[in-house]
Amino acid sequence: MKIQWLIFVSLVVVLIQAWISRKWALKGISYDRFFSRSRVFEGERIEMIERISNRKLLPVAWLRIESKISEDLEFDKQSNLDIRHKQFHNSLFSLMPYTGINRRHKIRCKKRGCYRLNSATLTCGDLFGFQDATRIYELDAELLVYPKLLPLDDIPFLSRSWMGDVAVRRWIVEDPFIYAGVREYSAGDPLNSINWKATARSGSLQVHKREYTADPRIMIYLNMDIGEDMWGPITEPQLIEKGISYAASIASHAIAQGIDTGFGSNGYLIDEPGQGVRVFPRSGEEQLTLLLETMARLIIDRSLTFYTFLEEDIKYRGAGTFSGSVDYLFITSYVTDRMRNQIRQLEDMGNSVEILWLREMGEEGGKDAS
Repeated sequence: MKIQWLIFVSLVVVLIQAWISRKWALKGISYDRFFSRSRVFEGERIEMIERISNRKLLPVAWLRIESKISEDLEFDKQSNLDIRHKQFHNSLFSLMPYTGINRRHKIRCKKRGCYRLNSATLTCGDLFGFQDATRIYELDAELLVYPKLLPLDDIPFLSRSWMGDVAVRRWIVEDPFIYAGVREYSAGDPLNSINWKATARSGSLQVHKREYTADPRIMIYLNMDIGEDMWGPITEPQLIEKGISYAASIASHAIAQGIDTGFGSNGYLIDEPGQGVRVFPRSGEEQLTLLLETMARLIIDRSLTFYTFLEEDIKYRGAGTFSGSVDYLFITSYVTDRMRNQIRQLEDMGNSVEILWLREMGEEGGKDAS
């Protein structure tokens, strides 16, 4: 009889603790997750920090935290961390009353991109696993992984001196948008440079006198299209990733030289689908940070054709919306006759255009596609 009574009392105790655990175990539980740094370069290592606390008298026998994290964030192996299918992460905790735990996970950032940890599911239960309770916690952790920066010697420029030429050219070529008075007409001066008011006053042809400037400007454009007839998704994302790395490396070097630098693409940003990307040229560390963040958020997909993207530049420049000449660098895997015509139009407006090929000569779809 005593044994039966003991079994009955034990069962009641187990059921009561299971009920208490289900009802109150998640009360007073706070959870947060963040990265030791929010901006890193591809290949760097950082820490993801989990912070959990139990702010009540009731202990928590076990608590499991489940979340989905991109497989491009590679976690070191840990005894208290279970990773399934390279994406689903489970952490296991036990918490005494009024205690907190900080757990650090070492991560290698394998790939450029924008990584967000938006939610985590917390499940806790009683000692014997009869009851459990679940809650979804909303998080706001974001990690930007910048493209890998390459030495300029690793970038296959057609002209190795292009970066130097950009800086020098502005010292020796007149800027068509800066005036320093008038002068008499000389053979070879374009008709659109004639100053008609000064001509009327002097009785002889007078033209605008251009000023020289030491403010070079570069606009780096990345073409997401692999080929002219591409309609579906990007079939060679690794090729575009290489182009993004080229763009980031060139931008970093140019800004270090004091050159105003911008970036554009016919892709789109993670939060801005359906529209192309343009960051207009500026210099300084803030501009470099903006460019790297833009490239980190860039989605490898097309929002519009590269032809349409360039037509916008031609249209705005023709309307005077954009002022000043620009040294364009097109990073692309092909150039067609239509693109060559657009390049000529940009050059006729006082700009220069250079091509950085994503494909080697002879590769399928490369260079002179038409």
